[in-house]
Amino acid sequence: MAMTGLTRRRGRPPASESTAGDTRGRIVRAAVELFAEKGFHGTGVAEIGDRADVQRGALYYHIGSKEELLWQILRDYTQLMLADAERITSGDDDPITKLRKLIHSHVELIVDHRREVAIQLRDVGALTGERGAQLQELRDRIQLHWQQVLDAGYAAGLLRTADHVITNSVLGMLNMVTFWYRPHGGRSPGEIAELLAATVLDGVVTDHHTKG
Repeated sequence: MAMTGLTRRRGRPPASESTAGDTRGRIVRAAVELFAEKGFHGTGVAEIGDRADVQRGALYYHIGSKEELLWQILRDYTQLMLADAERITSGDDDPITKLRKLIHSHVELIVDHRREVAIQLRDVGALTGERGAQLQELRDRIQLHWQQVLDAGYAAGLLRTADHVITNSVLGMLNMVTFWYRPHGGRSPGEIAELLAATVLDGVVTDHHTKG
């Protein structure tokens, strides 16, 4: 039977789908740049459209609202953090090694996504209702993975404490890297992570544990 003109090659989206994806990608990138530069409330929808080179009518077709853009930006970044935390904590390493890996992962992702981190620290309160609740759930799950590693280290006698204050403080310290990190500042993300890991572990590791 002859193929009709409506049949398209499998695995390749129609041009309209590809174009829509490209357009949405440009919009998201423009929003990340502007939200990081000016803040969520200081950025107008028209500015996002101008930077992405998308007319206003098409802009609303692709994003729905400015808050929808903020939600996508923060959700996508937080899901990356969560996926790596899950990967590390589900492994067979001892708790101290896992904690070091968590610190390295967190710092490296923060450096790679420092604009998104800055947006989250400053503008997360702009997310309302279900979106705000869903983002907080993702953040809570990340913190839970960290807490589980500290709890395991304490239970094994490797850490002096697993108090949640430590977990909150370490995550807060790591998140602040985004405000002072400079690409040409003399330290790579890995070097920064190792310095911070040493600082954290020297403060909570018991004398019975010898670091490798």
